[in-house]
Order: sequence, then structure tokens, then C-alpha cells
Amino acid sequence: MTHKGKNEQESGRYAYEGLDRIMHEKARLGILTSLSTHREGLLFNQLKDFCSLSDGNLSRHIQALEEAGLVEVWKGFHRKRPQTLCRITPAGLERFQAYLHELEKVIRDAANVDKKASSHNKTMAERLAPT
Repeated sequence: MTHKGKNEQESGRYAYEGLDRIMHEKARLGILTSLSTHREGLLFNQLKDFCSLSDGNLSRHIQALEEAGLVEVWKGFHRKRPQTLCRITPAGLERFQAYLHELEKVIRDAANVDKKASSHNKTMAERLAPT
């Protein structure tokens, strides 16, 4: 393979287009992970505890995820007390799993960095060495 062919093959290799911005935020990642492991949904306070978020912070993140179609929210009453149930949507679960698959690529690439760097550095050193 020519040098040019290799560069073309590597072009965009580390762009990770599957890292969805709406999910790629610490609090939202925690919310989606919690909801994906509790498919029946979680009450607002449960979710707040799992993710260590304040009421306002959780509300804002849920709103963003709901607007993106990743979660659905039901408001109701239980024993005359308001309750909010949050659940990941089927489309949200599919997008979240695709996002996790892309993160796995990042992890694999990062895990191979020592091997590739060592090989690359040796090759570069050989090319740059005085003859």
C-alpha cells in the first residue's frame, strides 16, 4: 500500500461521528445509563439520587433529552403527591446503544495507543536518522 493510500484510509479515522452531543455530557450520560438499566422507568427522586443531581439540574437535562426524543416523562399523583416518571424511549435506547458502540471504538483505539505509538515512533526515527 502506498503512503498516499494509507493517509486516505486514515482520513477521519478518529472523528468518532457517532458521539452524539446530546448524550456526550456527564449528567446526561448518567441519566441515560440509569434509564437503560431500568427499562420500566425511574421516579424523578430515584433518578436524582442515582445521578447525584439537584432538582433543577436534573429537570433541565431531562427536558433536553425529552426534546431529543430520547426519554419520555409522565407526571401524575400517588397518594395526593405529585410524581414524575422518566423512561428511555425505544428510539432513545437504540441511539444510546449506538453511542456506546462508538465509545467502545474510542476505548479500543486508546488502548492500542502504546502499541501504535511505539511502532510509529520507531518508523519515524528510522526515516529521520542520518544515513
